[in-house]
Amino acid sequence: MQGKGLIKFVAVALTIGCLYSLSFTWVAKQVEKDAREYAKGDPEKERAYLDSMATQPVFNLGFAKFNYQYVKEREIPLGLDLAGGMNVTMEISLTELVKNLANHNSDATFNKALSNAEGRLKNSQKDFITLFGEEYQALSPNAKLASIFATRENAASIKPDASNSEVIQFLRTQANSAVDRSFNILRTRIDKFGVTSPNIQLQAGTHRILIELPGVSDAERVRKLLQGSAQLEFWETYDNSEIFPLLENINKTLAATQATAKDTATAKTASAKSDSAGAGKLAQLGARKDSAGKDTSALAQSQARQNPLFAVLNPNIGQGENGQSVLGRGPVIGYAAQKDTSKVNAYFNSPAIRSIIPNNVKLLWGVKPVSPESRVFELYALKTSGFEGTAIMGGDVITDARADVDERGNPEVVMIMNATGARQWRQVTAAASADPNNKRSIAIVLDNNVYSAPTVQNEIPNGISSITGKFTQNDTKDLANVLKAGRLPAPAKIVSEYIVGPSLGLESINKGLISSLVGVIVILLFMGLYYSKAGWVANAALLVNLFFLMGVMASLGAVLTLPGIAGIVLSLGMAVDANVLIYERVREELALGKSLRIAVYEGYSKAMSSILDSNITTFLTGVILYVFGSGPILGFATTLMLGIITSLFSAIFISRLIFEWMLGKQQSISFSIKATENLFKDTKFDFISGRRKFYLLSGAIIVAGLVSMFTRGFSLGVDFKGGRSYFVEFDKPVRTDAIRDVLLDEFDVAPEVKTYGSSNEVKITTSYMIDNTTEDGEAIVAKKLHDGLAKINPNFQIKDAQRVGPTIANDIKISAVYSVIFSILVIFLYILIRFRRWQFGVSAIIALAHDVLVLLSIFTLLNGIVPFSLDIDQAFIAAILTVMGYSINDTVVVFDRIREYINQHHSKNEDMPTVINNALNSTLSRTVVTGICVIAVLIIIFIFGGEILRGFSFAMLIGVVFGTYSSLFVATPFVVELIKEKDKESFKA
Repeated sequence: MQGKGLIKFVAVALTIGCLYSLSFTWVAKQVEKDAREYAKGDPEKERAYLDSMATQPVFNLGFAKFNYQYVKEREIPLGLDLAGGMNVTMEISLTELVKNLANHNSDATFNKALSNAEGRLKNSQKDFITLFGEEYQALSPNAKLASIFATRENAASIKPDASNSEVIQFLRTQANSAVDRSFNILRTRIDKFGVTSPNIQLQAGTHRILIELPGVSDAERVRKLLQGSAQLEFWETYDNSEIFPLLENINKTLAATQATAKDTATAKTASAKSDSAGAGKLAQLGARKDSAGKDTSALAQSQARQNPLFAVLNPNIGQGENGQSVLGRGPVIGYAAQKDTSKVNAYFNSPAIRSIIPNNVKLLWGVKPVSPESRVFELYALKTSGFEGTAIMGGDVITDARADVDERGNPEVVMIMNATGARQWRQVTAAASADPNNKRSIAIVLDNNVYSAPTVQNEIPNGISSITGKFTQNDTKDLANVLKAGRLPAPAKIVSEYIVGPSLGLESINKGLISSLVGVIVILLFMGLYYSKAGWVANAALLVNLFFLMGVMASLGAVLTLPGIAGIVLSLGMAVDANVLIYERVREELALGKSLRIAVYEGYSKAMSSILDSNITTFLTGVILYVFGSGPILGFATTLMLGIITSLFSAIFISRLIFEWMLGKQQSISFSIKATENLFKDTKFDFISGRRKFYLLSGAIIVAGLVSMFTRGFSLGVDFKGGRSYFVEFDKPVRTDAIRDVLLDEFDVAPEVKTYGSSNEVKITTSYMIDNTTEDGEAIVAKKLHDGLAKINPNFQIKDAQRVGPTIANDIKISAVYSVIFSILVIFLYILIRFRRWQFGVSAIIALAHDVLVLLSIFTLLNGIVPFSLDIDQAFIAAILTVMGYSINDTVVVFDRIREYINQHHSKNEDMPTVINNALNSTLSRTVVTGICVIAVLIIIFIFGGEILRGFSFAMLIGVVFGTYSSLFVATPFVVELIKEKDKESFKA
């Protein structure tokens, strides 16, 4: 075995890396276990314990120490279907953006074009700006968009004589900027002291933002906070020296009032009610609340009693020239660790302290920590204006802001105001810079968070300002986007949401673990029984593969979802295939009388081509799933692709190392038991002569399916047709027709009600008010649903809820179609390149089309007959693509053997059907063994994986059965149909 030393090194390095990555998950679970034991069922005490450990070392490796926060961020994250929580897709309202850019122009053509573009967007893959341009051109071919958009605010970008294409490009630039701006605003709202392990990402090529909030249960509050308009303001500031006496007074008052139990209880109540002067808008969603940790030091406790405020808020004190402590300059008055900010807020919001703080003082936190590692935030002192205590200026006066560089090459932000803003800004900046020895800062505040507080150096007379500081280029880009939030509001609306209750998440974990464990055990037992000692070598490689897969997922931060668990188990079932290919080749070489060492060498060598071809094609389908999929499907695609990579390494190299070690020790290695020794040996099945019978069988299923498709249709999932879907569990069995009748009265639209698992669980789907994305709309639907269900049985629980708007449903549906077509094209090209003959590629595509049509036919024929859901949704598309990958995997192995047989000398005397029959018979054992393993795993997932995975695993099960069938009775027979006997010689490599 060449390169044995390198392979050992890689294996050891990978093992160490995986142990390191997985150790964070283990340590995090240990800390959380300690928190539960400490809290004894009190969730507030548990959160307080974990918050106190956030910056404490919990993992000591000798060369480095890691705190709980660092460890938690690096554990294997669980998807919402396992952890519970809320998944939201937000869409930026470009209609409102365009209207704002046109100063709400009343031109009839303009507004009609906007309306038409909105209507077309539901069924088009083009972006909104392009559709608007097309509609305006169609309505008024000779009209100029510049007459609408060449306003005073847009003067720097749009000239009165600008062409329509230039205006469209301007709108597109502003749209992209609006999406980036909304992304930053939403990210700040989420990241600021709230949800544990949130995920927010832009969906490339769209104006949508995907947000995942694990552990969140208050859906109404999430909607309110995420859809709230951004409020940009400019505030005058105090200097630290002006506020420090106030902080001292607050500290003394707290020390005095905390002596009584009554005042202590008041402070705690204020803490619970604190709505964040700067704690962030998601601080009270229930996922996490910052709290002071329990300090075991008696000295620290004594100091905290004497100086309660300064124990959690460090004043802005520096060191003077003579080494003495002096107050720092500027609007920052103190610093607090993230875990202590809520306690500081609680102090400031308590009645005793609120009466001390003057009405013209407003205290807000900075938006970002001083450094990512420190998790320490700055507290700013702002000066209110007028009787209502408002900001001195609003952000609506800004016409533009852009990231730039100054004359020294340093990053800066250029901010431009309209005429009204310029006049106000001149007065504000003149006052702030009046005292040359004490120049003031102006705070830029968005959503009650201070983004920047630059010091004003001089009066700014023309409304064009340069903001500099310790900025990176990304900082200036973010700040520019923030400044434009006030001028060009583009509301973000929720177009899709998915809510998973914590009880359903726990149930999913249990079922996922059971199906995984049983699946692994079945594979191990089968391999050990079928291949004897060599089977246990394969089992060792499989377990190493599982370890590597989990370690790589942890190191990449890949989210583990319920379909992801299915992907892991399925990848193990498919990983068996590589071992089977090798072992069958070894058995063939042993049957020829070769020694064990040579047989092992030849087996690995001859199987390599088939292993690589089959796994590459499956990997390609995983890539396409990853590109076109979203949500849980991404988790499935990720685990599938990673599983293929790790299984290849384990099957090819780890098992080979074990064999080399066993051969070195001169141990006997058996590749079969007596019952399997001659199984499938010298089989002479004639697959080709009866091929037309199988064509008729497949044709009959497909024709029946096509008739059913056009008459009965499919049961489309909510993500394909739009609507609202709920998974409801009652404490007693219920009748679906009774629920349907009651909800029809409530919704005025007949809902779809199906039994979902047991007789007391139902899935309800409705299109009622699906176009209404307002908070009131959601409240109306929720009330009608609850009122209707309560009439059936008041004891029910909504364990899962999903809403998908019609526009995003259409996009998902079109992406699904593209992904299937693109997969077929990619596979065809790979087969064409790899086998260098179009006949193989066409035969493979015919087999794939056969598999897809049969699967669709069975779903439409059995829909409503089987006692579980057969919805066509994203999970079904994932099943189709995976089946395609498995089917082509099977087909490629047979094609590889056909090519080998054609190249052999004795095939000259055999016709093409004989050659192909021989190839099919020689690979039959591999086809059957791999098929048994994969089908067994899918049956286990179908039985134990829970209702959520039942339709998915059923599709996979049917697909694998017919995928194996098509490789034997469709793909290879079609090679006979397409390859003429006289062309056989040209197929030799």
